[in-house]
Parts: sequence; structure tokens; C-alpha cells
Amino acid sequence: MQSVHIVSAYDEELKFLSKRIAAMGGHAERMVEQAVTALVNADHGLAQKVIQDDLVLDEGQREIDDKAIIIIAKRQPMATDLREIVGAIRISADIERVGDLGKNVAKRVASVDGRQPTSLFRGLEALANLALTQLKEVLDVYASRSVERIGFVRDRDDQIDAMYTSLFRELLTYMMEDPRNIAPCTHLLFCAKNIERIGDHATNIAETIYYIVTGDQMPVDRPKSDKTDKVVVSAAAVPAN
Repeated sequence: MQSVHIVSAYDEELKFLSKRIAAMGGHAERMVEQAVTALVNADHGLAQKVIQDDLVLDEGQREIDDKAIIIIAKRQPMATDLREIVGAIRISADIERVGDLGKNVAKRVASVDGRQPTSLFRGLEALANLALTQLKEVLDVYASRSVERIGFVRDRDDQIDAMYTSLFRELLTYMMEDPRNIAPCTHLLFCAKNIERIGDHATNIAETIYYIVTGDQMPVDRPKSDKTDKVVVSAAAVPAN
């Protein structure tokens, strides 16, 4: 009877880690959504809320780290259980970084005057929607452990990189058109890069899930990078005033 109780308690401890990961993931998604909304609408109050909300993810990561260390010390897990615990530590770190990226976007709301072309904000919103969809889908895979669905992550990351590169080019063009655009567009470039990085963290999470379930590293079949280093905007492409 005692052994049954121990197994049941152990299962609850592992479930606790999964539940906290899910809660952190949902919180990070909301932070990024609200940060982009604050940027588009020049909503400084909402931006401050996002910045403060980052404390929740910091606490969540510390809680998972502390709980994981206690479980390892008490249970001395092996094989799948050990991968589960180590994976929770790695995933919580990636989710915490997503929250940091959302906070970074929110911090730049005060530096963007809100008078930039609508197409730039639409581009940022589309990029954020794509990155958040990828994050939501990978967290669903974590909940279900359906690793056969994990191939979509890298495909979608390619889409995010392509969209980011296009937005990067558009922002450079606006900066060349009018020197007054340089400061706000530079802040928007940083915002776009922060959003693009969310896709990289979602890919990291996917790789960790694959390792948890299979015990193997996910095959490396493509580099994780955008193409902004190859973007060239010529003066001829900029309309004359």
C-alpha cells in the first residue's frame, strides 16, 4: 500500500510540472498579444501592464526549477521520468524568454509615435500572429506528447523568418525615404526581431519535447536563421521627394 502511495505522489509531482508549464505558456502568449496591441494602439497603460506581468513568468520558472531539483533529489528518476523533469526545466526557460521578448516590445511603445504607416503595424501583427500560433501549437504537442505532429514547427519557423525578412526590408525602405522615420523604425526593427525570436524559442521547445518522448535529439535538417544579412535596399528603389 505504501508503494502505491509513493507512485501516486510521484505522478502528482510530475503533473505539477506539466500544469505549471501550461500556465506559463498561456501567460507568455497573453503578454506578447498585449504587447503588440499596445504597440499598434500606442496604449502606454497596457504596455506597463505587460512589463509588470513578466514577474509572473520569472516566479514560474523559479518554482519549476526548485520543484524539479526536489523531485530529482527525492525520487532519483531515470530514463523517461528524468527526461521529463529536465525537459520541464528547459521548456520553462524558453517560455520565460518569450515573456522577456514580449516585455521588450512593450518597453518600446513609448518610443514609437504611432504615426508610422499602417502597413508596418499590419506586418508586425501578422508576424506576431504567426509566431504565437507556432507557440500555441507546440504547447499543444507538449500537452499531448504527439511528436508525430512536430514537423510543422520548423516549416512555420521558415514562414516566420521569411515574413521577418520582408518586414526588415520594408522598414529599411521607410528609413531611407525620410530621416524622420529612422528613430521610430529602428524601434520597430527591434520589436520585429523580438517577435521573430519567439519562433526560435518555440522550435527549441519542440526539440525538447522530441527528446522527452523519444530519448533522441531532433534531427538537424536546416539552419535556424533569417535572411536579413542579405537584404540590400538600393537608393533607386526609394521614390524621390
